[in-house]
Amino acid sequence: MTYALDDDTLRVRCATALGEHPSANRFVAMAVGPDDPMADVARTVERVVFEASFGLDETVMNAEYGPYEQQSIFFLVLDRETGLPAGAGRAIDGGGKTLDDAPELIGRELSEIVRVHGMHEGRIWDYATLAVLPEYRAHRSSLTVSGMLYRTFINAGRRAGVRHVVCMLDQGAYRNLTMLGCRFVPMAGSEPFEYLGSAANRALYIALDDIARSMADEAHRLSLPEVPDASGRRRPALRRITARLAAQVSSGDDLDPHIVLPGLERRRRPR
Repeated sequence: MTYALDDDTLRVRCATALGEHPSANRFVAMAVGPDDPMADVARTVERVVFEASFGLDETVMNAEYGPYEQQSIFFLVLDRETGLPAGAGRAIDGGGKTLDDAPELIGRELSEIVRVHGMHEGRIWDYATLAVLPEYRAHRSSLTVSGMLYRTFINAGRRAGVRHVVCMLDQGAYRNLTMLGCRFVPMAGSEPFEYLGSAANRALYIALDDIARSMADEAHRLSLPEVPDASGRRRPALRRITARLAAQVSSGDDLDPHIVLPGLERRRRPR
């Protein structure tokens, strides 16, 4: 296990995965278990993004996420044009890091969090990381990469029988997901807090089934005639793009044919 694959190994592993992927689309996605060779590709993407954004180097990543490696499921988007990864993320089975760290950070007991959100029964996933490489954030492809990561999470979660999702999101990830209509609930009514180099993290809850449902609702809302804002402005292009992506993530249209879930046959027990 490593968070720092060398460039040659990274390219070889991506080339192998792309050669085996059934889709010829530019961007393709997969979900893999912690011992799959592509898991280290995802870990390396996490470290690169988090080190640049929050100063979390390999040592910190190992310390923070090492205890959860065998409960992790990794999501990875690859770019056929470059032969390299474009983004990655992970879920931690059983609620993982969020349910371990959030109670102290938000000043609530774990028992209260579980009670408030009805998590006594059903499988829980922690949407623990979401990382899009910098070169994909400056143009429209950033939405494609993020959208594929979201959809891969939904597909893998459904396959695993997940009912509850918890997470701690920085301001950027929270903004992007809420823009697509993902209606999170602040965990036990909590407020934003500083966490791992980010000044405005939020501890959040959502039922897995509500992710796609709320995005479908947002896609429908954005398809209706636009009402100008207080300054009389309209943003029809952004509205169309957001509506299209929310519809794709919620339904899987144009995304599911490019997503595979290898290496997830073994189901883990909820903690």
